[in-house]
Amino acid sequence: MEKQKLGPPTDRVTIRHVAEHAGVSVAAVSKVLRNAYGVSEALRTKVENAIDLLKYRPSTAARAMRGRTYTVGILVVELTNPFVPVLLEGIDAGLAEANYKAMVGVGRAASKLETSMIESMIDTRMDGLVLIGPQISGSVVAHYAKQIPIVAIAHHEPQATLYDTVNSDDFAGAQMAVEALASRGYSDIAMLSYDRSDSPSSVVAVQREAGYKAAMAAIGLEDKTRIIRHPHPSEPRAKELAALLASKDRPRAIFAWSDLDAIPLLAACHEAGVEVPGSLAVIGYDDCSLAGQPAVSLSSVNQDPMELGVRACELLLSRIEGREEAQHSAVPPRVVLRRSV
Repeated sequence: MEKQKLGPPTDRVTIRHVAEHAGVSVAAVSKVLRNAYGVSEALRTKVENAIDLLKYRPSTAARAMRGRTYTVGILVVELTNPFVPVLLEGIDAGLAEANYKAMVGVGRAASKLETSMIESMIDTRMDGLVLIGPQISGSVVAHYAKQIPIVAIAHHEPQATLYDTVNSDDFAGAQMAVEALASRGYSDIAMLSYDRSDSPSSVVAVQREAGYKAAMAAIGLEDKTRIIRHPHPSEPRAKELAALLASKDRPRAIFAWSDLDAIPLLAACHEAGVEVPGSLAVIGYDDCSLAGQPAVSLSSVNQDPMELGVRACELLLSRIEGREEAQHSAVPPRVVLRRSV
């Protein structure tokens, strides 16, 4: 007699239920879950159909029963941003207190490299992952969150149910930056951002641009709203900065989406002989360590990277312990005014 396939059980669905329903081995299901190399489309379809029908989700508790490694993977898009080391300090402080160690990988804003590194961290049986500024979409993060606890920093996806997020309140921070410029008497305020055509909607720039627009409208400057887009920060953009400063319609003040652009803008002003703030006022976002140096003195929005790291660590550890309900945390920003405005 042909063995009858199981329907959705009354107890928690396990990987064995999925394997039996799909008519494959547990190892085959595991390969599909890990998105392992060499999995055929036919096998993937069988397993994914069974997962959807049975509403299967890998148990964090089951992972723990197999034995923890007490290691956490941290994936960073790039390390050149001076904001990142302080963020890592916050994460590491929390991990050390819980006797966890961290391994850091750099994705370099390349989605294929990011996904490859996530898969490697899963394969090495890390207990959880922290993704900092991921360039992959929320759906891709959710795919991996079915396999391992994940917390994403600088990734706005408040509707996510399979993983947690920790962010600066980027919308409010951008509003505060515009209000700070307006309070100094500036009305021709533009925003310096970048070409986001290849970026997911979860990136922080989206929230900061929305906050900029809302603030300009709120103070009656909607008709002067202007977002200047340069190449992605990972690409050279010195020519674009020089052209901006030389243009006849150069704004009187600029809110840069990040210090990654604000500091090069100050350097370009110095090179072009544009007085700051006499001819151009500049405010950034991140308040990185360079912003506070006397020679730079950049006004910027501080997003408290240490607190971001601590909160991310707390959420990840509670995920590892078995919490399943998603949590999304926002850290209030503050404006730090210096000579650039």
